[in-house]
Amino acid sequence: MAGEYDSIDEAARRVLGSPLQNLVRAAIFVLAVFVLATAGFVASGWSFGDAAYMVILTIFSVGYGEVHPIDTGWLRALDIATIVLGCTGMIVLTGALVQVFAHYQIRNILGIDRMQSQIDRLTNHAIVCGYGRIGKQLAIELQRARTPFIVVDRNPAKIAEAEAAGHLTLKADATDEASLKTAGIERARVLATVLPDDALNVFITLSARNLNPRLEIIARGEYPTTEGKLIHAGANKVVLPTHIGAERIAEMIVYPTTSRFLGEAPQVRDLKRGLHEFGLEIEAVTVPEKSALTGATVGEAERRACGAFFLVQIDRPNGQSYVHPAEDTRIEAGDTVVLVLRGTRMTAGSIFTEPRQPFKMGRGYV
Repeated sequence: MAGEYDSIDEAARRVLGSPLQNLVRAAIFVLAVFVLATAGFVASGWSFGDAAYMVILTIFSVGYGEVHPIDTGWLRALDIATIVLGCTGMIVLTGALVQVFAHYQIRNILGIDRMQSQIDRLTNHAIVCGYGRIGKQLAIELQRARTPFIVVDRNPAKIAEAEAAGHLTLKADATDEASLKTAGIERARVLATVLPDDALNVFITLSARNLNPRLEIIARGEYPTTEGKLIHAGANKVVLPTHIGAERIAEMIVYPTTSRFLGEAPQVRDLKRGLHEFGLEIEAVTVPEKSALTGATVGEAERRACGAFFLVQIDRPNGQSYVHPAEDTRIEAGDTVVLVLRGTRMTAGSIFTEPRQPFKMGRGYV
């Protein structure tokens, strides 16, 4: 609703000018009529007080009697001009005052000024372009992390939904540079463009990079072929939701123990995210009876892996757990071992599931 009013307001400004500009122009016109008419009466021999009083009575259409007789052609012409120009000027001035009052009252009722003042106070914030499935989840996570952000979308229904969720919003087209400036892109720390249209994401990335070279840009891509275009357009990181979803499903199929053991608690997600920043992954593996490392010690397993992983916990089938197990702790069949991995989890996890035979692991053989 606020965005619709902004569009109407902008169109009115182009035709009529801003309310304040109209008010100033009308006031200048009335003042000019007052000064010139007063000077004309003074030139006819009237005192300044009588002249000013006569002009005020005339332009405000009060209708009192004449201060002095208007009995010459010059005075009558001056009085007619004062009536026509003065009354017209007052009508325009009154209209401009009404326009100013209506303009700012409507903006106050719609909360436009309040919203804009909140946006203007944002610094080092995030700009989320698009409030679809991914945008909604992203907004929830940012709100949970207490990270300041603003949602930009041109769909009124989505903006209303975001506002109902308590998010700061801007109904605008994110492909328009003016909209990004209104969202405070010069002061922003990061922009995430998560629209389902790759072409729009590329265009937004180009505009954002042009407006703020220091901005971190995270872009969504629907197709792997778009990743290179987004990087070339200026994105720092590209996220392919379909690819990530497929990887997650593959993990659940190949490593069901990891999914059951670690779960999806917020603390676990935070831990995974933190490890991932350093190129590490966490995995839980159940050791089969004929594993290559069944019966080996923790120290032997880590040395054989050549630094590909290290063990942080061992859970026995009987319920006994070893947190930060010692190097001489033996790995037994049926144990669930929790690993922190360097490199790909497919290769690292296989060391516990492969049978007893030499195979390549990292830089060496087991």
